Amino acid sequence: MNIITEYPLWLILFCIAAGIIYSGILYFREKKLNELSVWMVRLMAAFRFSAVTLLSFFLLSPLLKTVNREVEKPVIIVAQDNSESLVAGKDSAFMKKEYKQNLQKLIDELNAKYEVRLYSFADKIKELNTADSLTFNEKQTDISTLFGEIETRYSNRNIGALILASDGLYNKGANPVYSSDKIKVPVYTIALGDTTVKKDIVLLKAEHNRLAYLGNKFPMEIVVNAKQLKGKTTTLTITKGEAVIFTQTINFNSDAFTASIPVLLEAKEIGLQHYKLKLSTIPEEINTSNNFRDVFIDVLDARQKILILADAPHPDVAAIKESIEANQNYEVESYTADNFDKPLKKYNLVILYQLPNSHNPASKIISEINAGGIPVLAFSGASTILKSDLSLVSGGLKTNESEAVLEQNFPLFTISDELRKAFKSFPALVCPYGTYPNENSSDVLFYQRIGIVDTKTPLLFFNTSGENKTAIFSGEGIWKWRLQDFASHGNHNLFDELISKTVQYLSVKVDKSFFKIAGKNNFLENEPIELEAEVYNESYELINEPEVSITIINADNKKFLYTFSKTNNAYRLNAGMMPTGEYKFDAKVKVGEKIYTQHGEFSVSALQVELTNTIADHQLLYSLSKKHDGEMVYPYELDLIAKKLNSRSDIKSVSYSQNKLNDLINLKWIFFLLLFLLSFEWFMRKRNGAY
Repeated sequence: MNIITEYPLWLILFCIAAGIIYSGILYFREKKLNELSVWMVRLMAAFRFSAVTLLSFFLLSPLLKTVNREVEKPVIIVAQDNSESLVAGKDSAFMKKEYKQNLQKLIDELNAKYEVRLYSFADKIKELNTADSLTFNEKQTDISTLFGEIETRYSNRNIGALILASDGLYNKGANPVYSSDKIKVPVYTIALGDTTVKKDIVLLKAEHNRLAYLGNKFPMEIVVNAKQLKGKTTTLTITKGEAVIFTQTINFNSDAFTASIPVLLEAKEIGLQHYKLKLSTIPEEINTSNNFRDVFIDVLDARQKILILADAPHPDVAAIKESIEANQNYEVESYTADNFDKPLKKYNLVILYQLPNSHNPASKIISEINAGGIPVLAFSGASTILKSDLSLVSGGLKTNESEAVLEQNFPLFTISDELRKAFKSFPALVCPYGTYPNENSSDVLFYQRIGIVDTKTPLLFFNTSGENKTAIFSGEGIWKWRLQDFASHGNHNLFDELISKTVQYLSVKVDKSFFKIAGKNNFLENEPIELEAEVYNESYELINEPEVSITIINADNKKFLYTFSKTNNAYRLNAGMMPTGEYKFDAKVKVGEKIYTQHGEFSVSALQVELTNTIADHQLLYSLSKKHDGEMVYPYELDLIAKKLNSRSDIKSVSYSQNKLNDLINLKWIFFLLLFLLSFEWFMRKRNGAY
């Protein structure tokens, strides 16, 4: 260290001169001090000289410059795969005991020369103190995230090498060989697991819809895989509770067998339904845990009921009905007006085709719709123009051939870019000619193009009065659009999108409840149970002052009580991970004197991707080590890793130098030195009567 100043060092002479002059005047010109001994006067003068010189020197803003040198050992990162695939084979006892001991021995040996950091990875990346903390029970493996995490945590650090211990199997994230580009250090891999193809039956996956509707049959596709079992058989069984609802025998006709089994099941009960899938085992199997799978399907009795009423049969009605029925969320009924005598209140949406008109005002139907606040989609005919309140403007009008022109800023719902382009090729419709009412509160999706002229005459517009929604389509021949869509694309997807989004907007009911609970109805076993809650006051404003509590009940009727945490204006709950199974919950909140409750259910499904493939991929590990100038070793060769690292000349300690500048006046010992000098001088003068 050394001392520097902001001013030239020769100014220190003036500091010394100031000390000499000050002490000289004080001690050698004062007659009162002549009675004291010479050594006493000189001692007090020396103290005063030192104090004044130091104080003067501090006026030069002196700085203390220090150089700190630090030696950083190379960091050796040991990353251990902690997934359950490592203990799915016959060497599970070795992995759980002997391997962990050998890994810890390697870490201890490396610690003598390097700074060693141990991490486990699979579902998540976690730093460990010892290898004994490894559990080999995580459900997914993501190696690519490991490289990103190392790059983030050890940027600009002296990383010597990465030791990666894994079976090379990953089922989440990108290919590790490519995602490792961000790692610029040697990578040594420990090849765990077994590459031998064992005799095994695997229930690879079960594809199904998350939702089904009561009374419907829903498909499930089950993929079965078998290795080295040619000539053997297994039985696929699906049970619900104690009842067996499906069974099929599967014959394996090759040693690398894969088959897809289609199953059609019926939704007979409302709520979360639990189905157990099982493949019967054979004595030759080493791993039988991948022969089972749980499937949870939420069965709803909540299909939207749509009614189509027409003045007479028309191809437009058939096109609209077929399009709506393509979505299993809707149940459609169609009648002519003279054959319909049911109450309308059970329907979520009424579609009126060419009703009302000049010869059939449909007064009873319109009155019932208005009284029940039922949403309406009305199609005007060639001789009818309707207002948004479904009143008839006029009849017996002439018609125009009109194409659709899309309103680019339509606010109620979005449509795909493909559908936007398709409208340009859709054929013209037959539209009533006349003066259309100007509805200032309407939102227009399509205007009419007559010939080459784009008009402001609406073709399809929406109107909302309070909570009542109405849409008017002023054209006939929409069946042509459906045919054109099929001719251009080989399907009706774009036409169905238009009808589906229109019906969805009109039929959906706004939830005005004062207490809401939102969240997934199915979680994986490695996911935390997360729910959100919203509470509203009488003005329907979000509040979060009251406390929201929830009781989660498992299949054994055991209850777990939680309290939601408050966010800015709502609530959030993280209940952590729970065992697989079915759960119900009861939530409540007290707002003023009112108590609001919500009930629901969810399931936790087993995650078995680690057990579907247990054949180690040592080629991937070999590619990783070669790409990064390392080597691959086997579990019984762990002692070679320390020798190989010690023999490398590019893994060495790094010395860092850091310059620091501190104000000298900020040092505490300076203060106490000055205090001592001035205090001692004052004490000596006082004692000898110099004051």
